[in-house]
Amino acid sequence: MKFNRSLLILFILFCFYSLIPAQENDPSILTLERIFSSREFSSRGIGRIQWMDEGNRYTKLEPSKSVEGGRDIVIYDIITGEGEILVPSELLIPENSERPLRIENYEFSPDKNLLLIFTNSRKVWRYNTRGDYWLLNLTTNVLYQLGGSAKPSTMMFTTFSPDCKKIAYVSENNLYVQNLETKKIVRLTDDGSKIIINGTSDWVYEEELSLRNAFRWSPDSRKIAYWQFNTEGVGTFYLINNTDSIYSFTTPIPYPKVGTTNSACKVGVINCEGGETTWFNIPGDPRNHYITRMDWASSPDEVIIQQLNRLQNTNKVFLGTADDGLVKNIFTDSDEAWVEVVDDLIWLDGGNEFTWLSEKDGWQHAYRISRSGDDIRLITKGDYDVVSIEGIDEKGGWLYFIASPENPTQRYLYRTRLDGRGPLERITPSSYGGTNSYNISPDFKYAIHTFSSIDNPSVTEIVSLPDHEVIRTVEDNKELRSKLEVINKLPTEFLRIEIEDGVLLDGYMIKPFNFDPKKKYPVLFYVYGEPAGQTATDSYGGSNYLWHLMLLEYYTEVIINIDNRGTPAPRGREWRKCIYRQIGILASEDQAAALKIIRKWDFIDSTRIGIWGWSGGGSMSLNAIFRYPDLYQLAMAIAFISNQRIYDTIYQERYMGLPDDNEYGYKYGSPITYAKQLKGDLLLIHGTGDDNCHYQSMELLINELIKNNKMFTAVPYPNRTHGIYEGENTTRHLFETLTWFLNNHLPPGPSEN
Repeated sequence: MKFNRSLLILFILFCFYSLIPAQENDPSILTLERIFSSREFSSRGIGRIQWMDEGNRYTKLEPSKSVEGGRDIVIYDIITGEGEILVPSELLIPENSERPLRIENYEFSPDKNLLLIFTNSRKVWRYNTRGDYWLLNLTTNVLYQLGGSAKPSTMMFTTFSPDCKKIAYVSENNLYVQNLETKKIVRLTDDGSKIIINGTSDWVYEEELSLRNAFRWSPDSRKIAYWQFNTEGVGTFYLINNTDSIYSFTTPIPYPKVGTTNSACKVGVINCEGGETTWFNIPGDPRNHYITRMDWASSPDEVIIQQLNRLQNTNKVFLGTADDGLVKNIFTDSDEAWVEVVDDLIWLDGGNEFTWLSEKDGWQHAYRISRSGDDIRLITKGDYDVVSIEGIDEKGGWLYFIASPENPTQRYLYRTRLDGRGPLERITPSSYGGTNSYNISPDFKYAIHTFSSIDNPSVTEIVSLPDHEVIRTVEDNKELRSKLEVINKLPTEFLRIEIEDGVLLDGYMIKPFNFDPKKKYPVLFYVYGEPAGQTATDSYGGSNYLWHLMLLEYYTEVIINIDNRGTPAPRGREWRKCIYRQIGILASEDQAAALKIIRKWDFIDSTRIGIWGWSGGGSMSLNAIFRYPDLYQLAMAIAFISNQRIYDTIYQERYMGLPDDNEYGYKYGSPITYAKQLKGDLLLIHGTGDDNCHYQSMELLINELIKNNKMFTAVPYPNRTHGIYEGENTTRHLFETLTWFLNNHLPPGPSEN
């Protein structure tokens, strides 16, 4: 029989292409479509719950079985797990409407007789904090909209008074109170405008100090304490929109950049029936100090105020008298670098003491401070950090908190006596590794415990305290786990690299499934490295983790993550604050020092080293390839800051000081300074509507690269914000871009040793 070459070629092609659909449907093969265009690998949790009956029951939202598009509020017994519908979605259908309210948040009144529904939300700065509020009377089942004639989607932070007779809210920068019986509305402030902000915050306070709801009811329901911001003189940054109209338009944001004018901030008290505000006479220039926290001081007569100076190295605690506005400095915490805002201030002993977190002895520990500030007592002791206070059982005499004395990549629940006596007790059993979080019931008998590890998605269960006995599992992510089990992968390895005497950096490494130690592999580093976040953690990483697995599968690379000094790991004050005034300098030195050790490993191809990161990680990736051009061959930087002088005051000045006093640090910590040294392949990605790290940062860097005749690839995402997720297919496209760039500029696969 005569050999027919054409038929053979056709047969081979048929066989090849016939395999493609099978491969695409192969559950062991990860694809960008599966990761980013479907919910196939979505991790499930219990969601937001509210404790009821002192912790014997809790409520959560669930899809309605009887009303299309509706959600019921279901109440569950903590022990049996039996649930019943507490508020059916049928009760949440407004008059003259056929559809129930879309519940974005809900809150029960303190007496549990009223239900507040937040819906139809809109973005203010970076979060959806304005919308519409409805009230459901759980006794009469009467539903009505709050706010009277308020414009749609303008109400913010609607809050019950402690006596459940009124609500307070902010609308268009003014503060209001509505009587729930008469529905009468009292406007407490009338100077709210684009410049004057009452009861909520400006952009930088929201972003960097997490201050959004900026008013507080007094315990006796008679007064309201609130913040006021005056943004006059703050520089305006304009976001340009070129795609939503045939003519471009701008969105102005009062955004204080490093070294420029901040909003003036003050706090005061006003009667809930109206009248004049009594402003607190807090010393210091209101534009060069930050009022970071304020609340009622376990009393209807006094408030407690935290004030940071502009350098953020001194936190003064004041008690302010509501009637006359006089203040007294009762405690001051300071540091040569910076101090943190304390959210774990909890009143004890009937208001005679409060808790405080401080690094004054070199570790972050919990203290008890008397109301006068004269008596300061240490509660936790030892060479470990209190990561956060999870609850105080004053009746039982216990402080519950998160810590990890032996392994900074993990988190566990501990407790100690409130009087500081007795041994430290670990509540999380030793059988639980990874990262553990807890939502403790008001009576401290139970907790909703969620745990995960780097290769394993979260499990949520109900446990009793303090014995940590599992009562029942609420969500085990069984379906997701089964999908991950069939994917070819090796367990992630945690690393500890000594870059110099006594300096150990934590990290992890993921090797390809078919790893051969006799071959050399390209490396992709994933990095953040800023004081705002720790990435070398033993916790499930979601879509980033899955994308890294996909790269290992298709491109046979090694993925490595390293946390440099200055990241917020529980490793003591010196670890976190040694980077003061040298952001971008010491961190990139640490990353390069670790790489110099790693590239000597037998299976590492030192000629194929890439790095990528987002936000601070984008800046770090730029510093890496610019400052160390002979170590890195590729960098992919997303939503970065190229010049520290153009970021906001609170974040950058906290870690760098003022620019006039640290010209060297600002210049040589900024990636743009070293752009002229680029040798490798560079991908820049940025959203043009990023109100956090402005697109300006990308354009300034592009100009510098052009000036120095450096080639690069840049991908802008029109009108996308810092997360670059808005718009159809955006996230999938972004990771397609990263994957394409890697495949074309960091040759995949192992090479012979």
